[in-house]
Amino acid sequence: ERERERRVVMETDSVAHVAAVDVHIKQNSLLPDEIGTDQDITPAQRVRQSLKKKRKVVLDISYDGDKEINGAQPTSQVFSGVILPNVNRSVPDTDKAMNLIACSSVTSTLPVMPERWQEVLGAIRKMRASQDAPVDSMGCEKAGSFLPPKERRFAVLVSALLSSQTKDEVTHGAVHRLQHQGLLSVNGIEKSTEMTISKVIYPVGFYSRKASYLKKVAALCKEKYSGDIPDTLKDLLSLPGIGPKMAHLIMNVAWKDVQGICVDTHVHRISNRLGWVNNFKSTNFRKGTKTPEETRMALQAWLPKEEWMAINPLLVGFGQTVCTPTNPHCGDCLVNSMCPAAFNKAVSPKSKNLQSERKTV
Repeated sequence: ERERERRVVMETDSVAHVAAVDVHIKQNSLLPDEIGTDQDITPAQRVRQSLKKKRKVVLDISYDGDKEINGAQPTSQVFSGVILPNVNRSVPDTDKAMNLIACSSVTSTLPVMPERWQEVLGAIRKMRASQDAPVDSMGCEKAGSFLPPKERRFAVLVSALLSSQTKDEVTHGAVHRLQHQGLLSVNGIEKSTEMTISKVIYPVGFYSRKASYLKKVAALCKEKYSGDIPDTLKDLLSLPGIGPKMAHLIMNVAWKDVQGICVDTHVHRISNRLGWVNNFKSTNFRKGTKTPEETRMALQAWLPKEEWMAINPLLVGFGQTVCTPTNPHCGDCLVNSMCPAAFNKAVSPKSKNLQSERKTV
């Protein structure tokens, strides 16, 4: 028997991690059948071939399968400058150690806890405390605050449904008009016509489609839930016009049942600017996330659950006042020294189109 130490390179799109791993190799030892069937290829040769093909290869020394890793709460262990979840890095017996797998099936799901995230969050709270934002007085959390519990839950659902691609000020105005005309209830919506609802909620985004959704939602709530709204995430997602962001918001606000983070455009944008999220679940590791749902999964992988409900209004207000979509106020931001995107001029899609037209001309 002989022992040789091998270094396995784990590459990502932005950072190359080199993990020194003791690999105990018996003479003539082979990879498991499920990894490769070529009995003439040694483990060392397999690693070299994989690296030549630019595949991400790592020794699986922690998990037999990486299911549910995304939901694990990480510890404060530091590995190659990056904080990773608690992983057993001891090398087992040779027969078990030689389970070489593609890095996409292990590191693709390892959540990264950002350094100094608590300091960043504290500074954002300080900025939010010194300046009011539209979400503080006109967010979905304020909808129907004067109503009895059952009616208030429906008001929260209506507000969440109308808020999609609509500013808080516009949504708040629409909810107020519905209430004033006696339409902010299951019975009120059901008895009204789509045309009337459309006129009342205008100018929210896609007002005609949302009027149709409200009619269908009211009918379902009356038929299946005795005039109340669903009390589970699954049932909420089954309602017309209700997506993951809205469902989590409704669960958090209406039922005080926190099952996930509500990620809207502000939370999605700011989390990426701060470097808080990466898509570890894709086949190939990708820095940053492309959709709010990817951002939600990435945040939930490392952010303590006690922060899940507060993070939405905190970052939404921060995005409305300081970290705006275009021309963010980086000079006034208390976290500009810790933000990778600080002072990088944000260009709106409209500006990009104008620049392209000028170049063409």
